[in-house]
Amino acid sequence: MKIDVKNLAKEIINGRRLKRGEDFSFFLEADSEELFEGANMIREALCGNKADLCSIINGRSGRCSENCKFCAQSSHHKTGIKEYEFLDPDVILEDCKKHQEKGVHRYSIVTSGRTLSDKDFEKALLSYQKMKAECEIELCASHGLLTKDQLIRLKEAGVSMYHANIETSKRYFPNICTTHTYEDKINEIKLAKEAGLKVCSGGIIGMGETWEDRIDMAISLAELEIESIPINALIPIENTCYENLKPLSEDEILRTIAIFRYINPTAYIRMAAGRCYFKDGGKKVFLSGANATITGDLLTTVGSNIAQDLEMLTSLGFDLSVI
Repeated sequence: MKIDVKNLAKEIINGRRLKRGEDFSFFLEADSEELFEGANMIREALCGNKADLCSIINGRSGRCSENCKFCAQSSHHKTGIKEYEFLDPDVILEDCKKHQEKGVHRYSIVTSGRTLSDKDFEKALLSYQKMKAECEIELCASHGLLTKDQLIRLKEAGVSMYHANIETSKRYFPNICTTHTYEDKINEIKLAKEAGLKVCSGGIIGMGETWEDRIDMAISLAELEIESIPINALIPIENTCYENLKPLSEDEILRTIAIFRYINPTAYIRMAAGRCYFKDGGKKVFLSGANATITGDLLTTVGSNIAQDLEMLTSLGFDLSVI
């Protein structure tokens, strides 16, 4: 039986939630424009017009022990990426101030590697303490598999949200990484929540996974009650395992975003890597269910200009005042 996706959107607005085990094949058969409009209806009704902008700094680059097939920073790939140790906390502080002045809502240090050494963890703490003391921007962190005690210390230093992508479905995860597991990621998310942190977790599409894998990832994130869900469209990087994968089409990216909105109706659906595939900076992304984005340069690919993003989102009617 064909599902009217706009009626389904109204049901979700009125309290219905999609659960694991339901038949989601209608998402793939639905008319694109109707699906996107329905997702935008859900976003407007349940999230309002607030947009959330975050920027990241690559706090420690390269030489990562993990073998994630998509990543330029993995030591298993010879990508020629610039490598450096943990940045000086004062360098991070000044970069944070610049982003705050430009109107960004969140700022995160992201580091390569499975976790942080004791020395680097202390540098991270000092960085967050300095930013908390001198800035008003929300602070986020992404440092791999930390202990609960370390996560508590991050919160005490001023961090409000911890980032740990599940990357894909549980089924597909072993195809993209074998040096840590899907369960490791789930455990990290649970530890962060136990430490009193909000969680940012999403993944990458376009790595050879199926639509069922994407939907499974969306359901898993809903079950974990994730507040911020970054969606990255793979940008194939030379000398990684995925260098020859064909980039996703606009329609595939937009359909994925819309599906994530239907399944996670109150979350921030955050477009991360992949807006470069859209001619206009991704306006359609924010009319198909997304209400957040990473802005400025990403880790190893060039992101979107902050001023352009502010102008674009304002023109679409989004409220960019501090959340």
